[in-house]
Amino acid sequence: MTARIVVTGTDTGIGKTVFAAGLTGALDGNYWKPVQSGLDGETDSDTVRRLAGVPAERILPERYRLATPVSPHLAAEIDGIAIDSDELELPATPNPLVIEGAGGLMVPLTREITYLDMFARWRAPLVLCARTTLGTINHTLLSIAALRARSIPLIGIAFIGDANGDSEQTIVAMGRTRHLGRLPHLPQLDAGTLRAAFTAHVDVATILERSA
Repeated sequence: MTARIVVTGTDTGIGKTVFAAGLTGALDGNYWKPVQSGLDGETDSDTVRRLAGVPAERILPERYRLATPVSPHLAAEIDGIAIDSDELELPATPNPLVIEGAGGLMVPLTREITYLDMFARWRAPLVLCARTTLGTINHTLLSIAALRARSIPLIGIAFIGDANGDSEQTIVAMGRTRHLGRLPHLPQLDAGTLRAAFTAHVDVATILERSA
């Protein structure tokens, strides 16, 4: 079976879609966002299609596309759509599959089921993206604890942003996990600069090895 890797974050807006795009490109893989909330402008799948540098057909269609840019459970209710978690089983692909969550671990898909519940069902190895700014220690350690409580395999932490050595090392030490690198903010963001940054700053070999 090809590698299946979940990419999620400690919070929303931290750059995990860019990280997921970089990882998809680095692995020459497929990408899947199971549920997209908000369809105005560029969606996460659109962003990955633009930045990953893989053929467009490698970006798998979302299972649910919801119009309102709010939490999936509320967006589905507004749209009159019932999200069926049984429809969110991981697709089979001939290449490594990168699966992106939404926001943090406890984002609700329905009034009963969160993304964390789906991650526990899938049991796919997971990369946790964390910001480097103030508050990251608390958010990241809480997320690690939630993953471990559900026996979800954690590959390690990928930091995003400017270097913050003490916070990064504190999280890795106290969370007893791996530092997978730090993706800096890129003034010019395109497929070429992202691929170069991934090669220079992210431990893709460990991600692939620990996802086997």
